[in-house]
Amino acid sequence: MYAQASAKIELPSYLQSDAPVFEGPRTPVTFFPAGAEIYAQGEKAGALYQVEFGAVRIYRLLADGRRQISAFHLAGETFGFEADATHHFFAEAINATGIRVYRTPSGMDMSRQLLPLALKGLTRAQEHLLVLGRQNAIERVAAFLVEMSERQGGLRQVELPMSRNDIGDYLGLTIETVSRVFTRLKEKGVIRLLSLRSIEILKRDTLLAMGE
Repeated sequence: MYAQASAKIELPSYLQSDAPVFEGPRTPVTFFPAGAEIYAQGEKAGALYQVEFGAVRIYRLLADGRRQISAFHLAGETFGFEADATHHFFAEAINATGIRVYRTPSGMDMSRQLLPLALKGLTRAQEHLLVLGRQNAIERVAAFLVEMSERQGGLRQVELPMSRNDIGDYLGLTIETVSRVFTRLKEKGVIRLLSLRSIEILKRDTLLAMGE
């Protein structure tokens, strides 16, 4: 039985325009410690997951054992949508993370509500491929930092819950290359390194130009 109280999954800012939101029964927040698996590749799909706090990485393991990260999800964002009944990636908490799990009641057609998630997911995947196709590591990291800033409201101070290794696995770079690029951006006065997980963008126009 579903509780009568209901909640809305607020779509990420990049989906908010006129897109409908998914309405579902209110669910409690489930806590996942850093590194905990939320769901595994090959498991049955059918639910949506909203990040209440913390951050999530979506990845798959390649045949040679390497990890390839396809997406990060921050507080307020929704993930877990699949085109079929099976998860094709792993979802894992990056840090202490709270998740609300929303399951569609049997027999309910949610295609209109889920379409924006599917379309946006496709767009983000295409944009990620464009970033990976760039030869210059600075371009990749700059584009990533701009993206993270925009997803946090365009703030100068950007929180990076993921590690340098995570960023490397997302951008197709080694951790050493990612660290060198951060240092170079700092030396050029484009960013300030506030901590391992936080930066301040000092020259946004320069960063934008680098990431184009």
